[in-house]
This record gives sequence, structure tokens and C-alpha cells, in this order.
Amino acid sequence: MPATHEVTNQVPPFVGHDVADDPPLLEALEREGAGWAREDVHEVGRLAGSATALEWADAAHRHEPRLRTHDAVGNRVDEVDYDPGYHRLLTEAVGRGFAGAPWADDRPGAHVARAAGFLTWSQLEAGHGCPISMTYAVLPALRAAPDLLATFGPGLTSTVHDPGLREPSTKRGLLAGMGMTEKQGGSDVRANATVARPDGETYLLTGHKWFTSAPMCDLFLVLAQAPGGLTCFLVPRVLPDGSRNTFRIQRLKDKLGNRSNASSEPEFDETVAWRVGDEGRGVRTIIEMVACTRLDNTLGSAAGMRAAVSRAAHHARYRSAFGRPLISQPLMREVLADLACESEAAVTLSLRLAGAQDRSSSDPHEAAFRRIGVTLGKYWICKRQTAVVGEALECLGGNGYVEESGMPRLFRESPLNSIWEGSGNVNALDLLRVLAREPASLEAWRAEVSGVDDRIDAGRKEVEAELAHADERSARRLAERMAVLLSGALLVRHAPAAVADAYVASRVTGEGGYAFGTLPRGVDVDAVLERLPRGI
Repeated sequence: MPATHEVTNQVPPFVGHDVADDPPLLEALEREGAGWAREDVHEVGRLAGSATALEWADAAHRHEPRLRTHDAVGNRVDEVDYDPGYHRLLTEAVGRGFAGAPWADDRPGAHVARAAGFLTWSQLEAGHGCPISMTYAVLPALRAAPDLLATFGPGLTSTVHDPGLREPSTKRGLLAGMGMTEKQGGSDVRANATVARPDGETYLLTGHKWFTSAPMCDLFLVLAQAPGGLTCFLVPRVLPDGSRNTFRIQRLKDKLGNRSNASSEPEFDETVAWRVGDEGRGVRTIIEMVACTRLDNTLGSAAGMRAAVSRAAHHARYRSAFGRPLISQPLMREVLADLACESEAAVTLSLRLAGAQDRSSSDPHEAAFRRIGVTLGKYWICKRQTAVVGEALECLGGNGYVEESGMPRLFRESPLNSIWEGSGNVNALDLLRVLAREPASLEAWRAEVSGVDDRIDAGRKEVEAELAHADERSARRLAERMAVLLSGALLVRHAPAAVADAYVASRVTGEGGYAFGTLPRGVDVDAVLERLPRGI
């Protein structure tokens, strides 16, 4: 090195730690009934923090998916090639039960264990989580077609990642995707123009889907207009006779983030499909699917927040400025503590929702709470992710703006979950529908937030007064307030007093400022920072 090139005061690589060595995560795992999975989650955490797994994630993003529409002699193949790192990530995720496996696991807490593992593993890389989440979500929708569930359920609940397009019955494991939206409608799926024509025991679909991710999945849930109205269908990439179904990929999307995951525009031309549920009840059929994907949106955003805040804390522990480590500087501590509160609230709420998912089939309260809680979590936690990641990136200064820090990828990913499976407006409007049509859900929310803190009770009374005048203009304000009160109540119930008091004072009563790092005076910052992941 030249004499002028001396490297000092730089931070060591963020590698070689257990991502799951995180108090809020582990406490929620026990509390929500999956303590038996603790060592499995730690094993996932150690792999997620390893240099090997980080190399897989980096390669999957640097070598983006490539579309091959035809083979060398001109036959249409419509295949997407991925970097081997992408398949290594999928192999681990499927093998550890983060796809469809919980639906075949009778142990209490199976969905919580899956959620904790998914939240831990997603901190490594988010793009490969798309087919994992969709496979998880497709299974409950297939209950509307018992024959299809019996045929494909074993492959979808498998813990084997078996890539490549082959006839499904010959594969050791299957992945599923979805093709709901079209260019003229987006979230307004009732405007879909894809036509489904009955053809004996199957249907033939003709139309163009606008945003279909993970196009190398084996099966796809799609919506199309049958004679009886909008209907749900299952489309295989390969037909039972081994021939390719018509699934013409027009192009791959050039996206802001999530670049390891291919998102495509497929065209159907008399594409064979099996009906799932009754004609005209397509939206009703996919309701359970939507609940599961929105749960994963929430978990994924909690993961993105935790990953960003962990990196910021790691940087602050090793970087010095003005003669002291950043972690000992009062203003940096305020920022980190504020970020820690927000990310802990996200972890706590998202795993509470996973617990409701686990118990919803046997407990009416949990079922009603899941319906409103997932809507609130999807709206609020996904909204907060971009703000949290942006502030955490700033903690690294200019180093955070450089790809090697890992923060730019986290930042590019951060808006995705707020858009996927319904943007903020769609979820806020869904909240209005829940409140109007499902009074048990409001009662479940009320039970969760009542009687734990006078400040939260006061906020609940304000919300209840506003419900009498709720309309579309107030939907976002209502969703935000209800989500913040729910998060605050959960922290009061389960987190140390320092974390709960900081969150309630700053978010519920508004004693803090608008930017991060403006917590009210009196917050025990040391105790809050103790709750950051310990394995760094």
C-alpha cells in the first residue's frame, strides 16, 4: 500500500453472527406457542448471518434473472434462468419449512415457528421469499377444490426444492405463484379481461397478466372471467401429459428492487386451467390466500426493519467520531433507540398475527382478530419500513449509500411490501369493509387494546368516537391510529417498560417529534438499546 493509504476507523464486515439472537423475536416465539422451535430458529439465524449465505444473496442480486423465450432451434420455452445463489436460498427456505410445510404440520405453533424462521431468514435476502410466500398462501385457497388439493397438496407442502419445469407428479416438491392483476385494473381485479371458456372438465384461458412473479413456479392461481363471473383457476406450467401449457412470457419487469426475483407478463392463449371454487366467486375464493400473503408482507417488512437497524447498531458500535464511538454519542443513541422501538413493535405485532393464524381454526377470537389485525399490520408495518430503513442507512453516513454496506438493497426493497397484495389505500379501504361487515373483528381489536394503559384506553375511545363518522377520507388515519394503539398495547403487555413507555409516549400520545431521534425526555435509552439483536 502507498504510505498515504492507511485504513483506520472502518467497521468490520457484518458477518458471522446469529440473526435470531434477538430478544423480541425469541420471546414472541415462546409466547405464541412455538418455543419447541427455538433451536431451529437459531440454526436459521446462524446460517443467515454466515459469509456463505451472504454470498448467495449477493450473487442472486448481481446476476439477475434472464428470460429465454425460445430454445436454440426456435421452440417456445418461456423459461427464466436464475443465479445458483437464488436456488441455494430457495433450497434452504423450502427445506426449513417456510413454504407450504406448516399446513401439513399438526404441532401447535407450526405457523408461528414458520413465521419466526421466515422473519429471520428474510433479513438475508427478500427476493426469493416471493415464491415461498405464494406457495404458503395458495394452499388454503385450494380447499375450495378438494381434488386439486389432494393432487398437488403433497408437493406444495414438501420440504424439497426441485427446480425445473416438469410434470408435477414427477417432482419431489412444488412451488406456486399467482397471476391476479392485469394492466387495465391493477388492484381492481373485477376489471380483469382474461376470459375463461369451459372445455369439458377444464377451462381454456385467454388474456394477458400484468404482474406475475416467480414465473418458473409449477402452478399459478389466476383470476379470469368465466360465464358465471370472475372465477379463480389453477394453471399448471406443465400439463399432465408432460406437454408445456401455453404461458408466453412477454418480458420481465425492470424493477426498483427485489431484483433477484423475476416478475413477468405472461400471455394466455387457450391455456388449460382447473377451476378453484364456484364460478363468480373468485374474490371470495382467494380471501384466505390474501390473508396469508398479507401476513408475509408484514413479516417481510418487520424483517427489513430489523436487518437495517441491526446494521446501523453494528456500525455505531465500531465507528468513532469526535473521539468517541458512535454508540456512546447521545444523539446517535436517541436515533438508534427510536429505531429500536419501531422495529421491536413490528416484530411483536407480526408474530402476534402469526399466532392468530395458528389458532384461528379453533378460536373465534383469534380468527376475528386475525382478520382485522393482518389488515392493520399490512398497512402500518409496511408503511414504516421505508422510513426506518432510510434513517438506519443515514446512521452509516456515506458508507450506507454504498452497495457493499448492504443498506442500498434494503432501501430498494423497502417500498415493495406496501405495494404488493394491495397498496396503502387498498388496505385502508379493506379496513372500512371489515369494520362494516365483521363486528366481531372490531370487538377482537378492542379486547386486545383495552385495559393495559390509560393512554391507550384514551386513544381507543377517540377511535371509537371517530368510527361513527368513518369514511374513505378518514380511512388511512383510522388504520394508522388503530395499528399504533394495537402495537402499543402489545408492547405494554409483553416488552420491558422502557420500550413500551418510549413507544406509547412518542407514538400514542405524541410527546416525541416527527423524525426519528426525537423521543420524549425520560426514556431509558440504555434499556431500549439492550433489546437490539445480541449476536452482533
